[in-house]
Amino acid sequence: METLTGMERTNGCGELRISDVGKDVRLAGWVSRRRDHGGLIFVDMRDRSGLVQVVFDGSTEGLDFAKAETLRNEFVIGVRGKVRARSEDTINPKMATGEIEILVEELRILNKAKTPPFYIQDGVDVDEMVRLRYRYLDLRRPEMQRNIILRHRVTKIMRDYLDENGFLEIETPMLCRSTPEGARDFLVPSRLNPGQFYALPQSPQIFKQLLMVSGFEKYFQIVRCFRDEDLRADRQPEFTQLDIETSFLNQNQILTIMEGLVKKIFESTLDVKVEIPFKRMSWDEAMTRFGTDKPDLRFGMELQDISEFVKGSDFKVFNSVLERGGQVKVIRVDDYANIPRRELDGLVEYVKIYGAKGLAWIQYTEEGVKSPFKKFYSDETFEQIKSATGCKTGDLLLVVGDKASVVAQALGELRLEMARRRNLIDADKLCFLWIVDFPMFEYVEEDKRFKAMHHPFTSPREEDIDLLLTNPEKVKANAYDIVLNGVEVGGGSLRIYQRDVQEKVFEAIGLTHEEAYAKFGFLMDAFEFGTPPHGGIAFGLDRLIMLMAKRKSIRDVIAFPKTQSAIDPMSHAPNEVDEKQLRELYIKTAVKKK
Repeated sequence: METLTGMERTNGCGELRISDVGKDVRLAGWVSRRRDHGGLIFVDMRDRSGLVQVVFDGSTEGLDFAKAETLRNEFVIGVRGKVRARSEDTINPKMATGEIEILVEELRILNKAKTPPFYIQDGVDVDEMVRLRYRYLDLRRPEMQRNIILRHRVTKIMRDYLDENGFLEIETPMLCRSTPEGARDFLVPSRLNPGQFYALPQSPQIFKQLLMVSGFEKYFQIVRCFRDEDLRADRQPEFTQLDIETSFLNQNQILTIMEGLVKKIFESTLDVKVEIPFKRMSWDEAMTRFGTDKPDLRFGMELQDISEFVKGSDFKVFNSVLERGGQVKVIRVDDYANIPRRELDGLVEYVKIYGAKGLAWIQYTEEGVKSPFKKFYSDETFEQIKSATGCKTGDLLLVVGDKASVVAQALGELRLEMARRRNLIDADKLCFLWIVDFPMFEYVEEDKRFKAMHHPFTSPREEDIDLLLTNPEKVKANAYDIVLNGVEVGGGSLRIYQRDVQEKVFEAIGLTHEEAYAKFGFLMDAFEFGTPPHGGIAFGLDRLIMLMAKRKSIRDVIAFPKTQSAIDPMSHAPNEVDEKQLRELYIKTAVKKK
């Protein structure tokens, strides 16, 4: 096999331009495409920097043309040659190097390649499992390389910006204590401590608070986190977050610094202008207007309450909902009163996925009002609803009546679905939003107790502290999420820093003093040694890059991701281990080997 010695690269394939004409260059990379024109062979040669056309001319003195004839896609080659301008009729405006080509004087085949299972090009239509099985080939594709390069640039900007603002990058342990509150832990057996286990960190939450106790004041870390939970397109068992904690800053100061970070990231990597400060909206307002705490503001179609207009009629469906304290809300779909009936029937099934018992509608057509509950209300009522919701003739109202949480989820999801169907979403638009004033707790019906909406170290508003043990449902938290185009990309809060307040929060979520101390005693002890007021935030790096790269799954921006069943088809992880390893860890499995 030939080597590159003596032909070390002078340039990347995608770097050469018309100004380089006449230069002697040495390139190395992969054969991306080959075209044989008899005595001329044209090869698109690729490396990380891009593509360039290289030309093998059978009349070139000293060139082993027969070797060039053996080239196939994905062969690794080195070439020496001269940059020359393409003729005007052969310029390729789609290539950055499209005005030039390399006339090859020497070729070395550094490695041959089997025919790959899919084309190494953008936009391949191939099953994702195949892509994951051959991930090292998938990552050769230019669009995948762009995603990973974007990720690198974003993390570099994060480090530089935070360093310029006085933050220190500090590592925290990967082997931690298991704390079952929250998602399920990944457990790691300890050979030196038989029968005991570490947990991989779900986040560095406690450690970063302890760094504030330690006086570092401004910390950050680009850190791996682990959660053993069911996966979705934007979830992985291991993921990366930008973790940040600060002391002596109030909420507004923290949000302002983070807005500057986001602005720097987007303007430096995507060259798009980001206006700051970002809009801020309370959790209550977001749920009322959009049915979700991560609303997409790129289009309207807000939820509107028509309970006042439909109450007190003979229509038992709405009456029973309202008598039980529920609500009747609508979304307005402009210029869609002529919606096909089969699509309406499909929407009824769609909202049932999100807990609604059904879906009603009002069509304001040229022929008049059409609605399944038209006979129960007067024409005046439908005119009042039309006026209150801003409807015009030709518009459609989609109606859900149920308890508030069901209405919010069903109509919130239906709003997104109708926006997609009606092409109302501008893919190039960026709508950043802070959601603030979250409830401190949410009630878990099956457990018959409250749990922390974010985590139990979130600080309640000072004016609500006295309600922690008497009316926990009324307590608001000093918490904040950053939302981009309907996706939560980060979240944080001011933290509890006084032991008595922390103990009250643990009691509010049903932890006894003994349970709380057994799990978090070292943090509570630290609060007695002069803990400063502090707060922080964590950004989901994978989600952020996914949105920036306009991908639908975070798997496209992670070098080696897992499937939705937490499997790596390439390396075949997880795998069984031999009995000797298990004995060393004092572990016995109840699963029978296949």
